[in-house]
Amino acid sequence: MGSEPVAEQRLRDLARLRRVKDRIDREYAQPLDVEALARGAHMSAGHLSREFRAAYGESPYAYLMTRRIERAMTLLRRGDLTVTEVCFAVGCSSLGTFSTRFTELVGMPPSVYRQRAGGTAGLPACVAKQVTRPVRVTDRSGIEKQRSGTRP
Repeated sequence: MGSEPVAEQRLRDLARLRRVKDRIDREYAQPLDVEALARGAHMSAGHLSREFRAAYGESPYAYLMTRRIERAMTLLRRGDLTVTEVCFAVGCSSLGTFSTRFTELVGMPPSVYRQRAGGTAGLPACVAKQVTRPVRVTDRSGIEKQRSGTRP
C-alpha cells in the first residue's frame, strides 16, 4: 500500500514529461529554454533535466536541438531559404551554434547539406542518435587502453 502513492507520483511525473516533450515538438521554433519548460511543468530546471534524461535518454535541450535540426534539414532540402533564414526559422538565435550542432548531428555543415540537396541521394533525411561506447585498443607495447569510439 505504501508504494501506491510513489507509483502514482511516478505516473504523474511521466505525464508531465510527456507534455514537455509534446510542447517541444509543437513549439520548437519558439524561444524555449529549460527554465521555461520547467516552469510550465511545475518543476525545477534541474529536476526536469534529470527526469527527462532518465525517461528519454537525452536532455530537454538536446531533444529541442534535434527537433530543430530535423526541421532545418527539411527546409534546406526545399532549397528556397538561405542557411541563415533556416537557422532563424527553426528557432535558433545563433548561426554559429546552429551550424555546429547541425554538423555534429548530420555529419556535414548546413551549407554543404543545402548544396547537395538538389540531388537528395545519399543525404540523411533525419537525425539518428549516435551511440558511443568504449573501444579497447592495444598500443605497440601490448598494453590495453580504452578510448571513446562509435558503435558500428
